[in-house]
Amino acid sequence: MADQERIALFIDGANLYATARTLGFDIDYKRLLKEFQSRGKLIRAFYYTALVEDQEYSSIRPLVDWLDYNGYSVVTKPAKEFVDSLGRRKVKGNMDIELAVDAMEMAEHLDHIVLFSGDGDFRSLVEAVQRKGVRVSVVSTNATQPAMVADELRRQADEFIDIIHLAAKIGRDSGERGERQHRPAQDRRTAPVEQFDSALADDRLE
Repeated sequence: MADQERIALFIDGANLYATARTLGFDIDYKRLLKEFQSRGKLIRAFYYTALVEDQEYSSIRPLVDWLDYNGYSVVTKPAKEFVDSLGRRKVKGNMDIELAVDAMEMAEHLDHIVLFSGDGDFRSLVEAVQRKGVRVSVVSTNATQPAMVADELRRQADEFIDIIHLAAKIGRDSGERGERQHRPAQDRRTAPVEQFDSALADDRLE
């Protein structure tokens, strides 16, 4: 039965953030989880992001903590910060290997992988998972100029889902921002707005 299809989500955090930011909406991770729970048997929802460890306050930390408490398997590692030849601060936080290893290990337990990323580096992963008999959907967008999804990744996927068509189901209601400002910090019912160090998010667009 289709409603018993075993599904896992693999979310490239910085890439998804950059895509949603370009389209002008915030992801509501509670609604995102609910949407894919309605599509089958959701086995796991992985979320991958690098953290800039030497900052006093990391803008991504509240989101990571919320996800960890609310049904996501969060995978993090320290980001590497450096200064390029032009003196610009750069942050490298590529999580491709971690995501690929987890996807290959999980593949035999799944019928369907949903990859939230437009990164063309994942094309080989998608092909390898498909050889194991697992269907792969890629969630990104080609509604922007340039497109946020690599053409080779979109073509390799069994299904391409333009996130712009999911925005009404997984986007944050515009009225929630003001309401959330009056809630106590320990209230975990609603996820904080997804934020990233801009240098880390931009790194995923290169």
